[in-house]
Amino acid sequence: MSPTPTTATPSDVTPARTGGGRTGGLRLTALHTRAQLLETVRVPIAVIGTVVFPTLTMLFFVVPQPFADDPAQATAATAQISLFAVMSVCLFTYGVGVAEDRALPWDSYLRTLPVGAGPRLAGRLLNGLAFALVSLVPLVVVAWLLTAAALPADRLVLTAGALAVAALPMLGLGLWIGYGMSTKAALAVAQVLLLPLAFGGGLFLPPQMFPGWLDAVSTWLPTRAGRDLVVSATTGADLPGTTWPVLAAWALLTAVLAVRAYRRDEGRRFR
Repeated sequence: MSPTPTTATPSDVTPARTGGGRTGGLRLTALHTRAQLLETVRVPIAVIGTVVFPTLTMLFFVVPQPFADDPAQATAATAQISLFAVMSVCLFTYGVGVAEDRALPWDSYLRTLPVGAGPRLAGRLLNGLAFALVSLVPLVVVAWLLTAAALPADRLVLTAGALAVAALPMLGLGLWIGYGMSTKAALAVAQVLLLPLAFGGGLFLPPQMFPGWLDAVSTWLPTRAGRDLVVSATTGADLPGTTWPVLAAWALLTAVLAVRAYRRDEGRRFR
């Protein structure tokens, strides 16, 4: 893919290099975000997959089921699939997307600019956030039209915060894949991890339907802890005592892996 000239220009670099302050950093972040969004939408199948796959999962796994007519169960199921949508963005936009960018000469050039990694990384995070929001819109519409799911207004902010916290281990995992692996390896690993983590975490079927051994294993997965947090935020269900320790441990572990992969990649290519 050819370099995108809108990512950075000499005039954009000057404020950050000369201490132009927060305005220069914000402008660079906006430019990186815009460039990465444009790069992504130029591959329509990537956008379609991000938007359609979670909604199709909702249509297949939730809408035809009898519990779709129960407000509490339908809301919990929608919360589970919403976390699956965010998880998909983390593994593919941050994982495979970062690996693909690293293979381009343009990424190597950006790392040589005297502006630091902050604006580039912030733009990447905002790009993923935008696609996560886009993937949730049709999902919420389907749940509203075809199920009895209902989210009280006073739980909207709480649910958004729960989704953000639940996504932290997946974000770290995606960045570890992206900065630590080649494009082919990243794609394979993301695909291998997506469905087992989603199914084992209770994102497709509620954990109450699991056999005892699977429920015990599921308790220690980041997706299960994230699922329990989001369901509790949306429905008011009791939060298991293992949720916060498991989420914190996985968030810390994947953050360490992501930082080490980034530093190793930077040291290998620019020493």
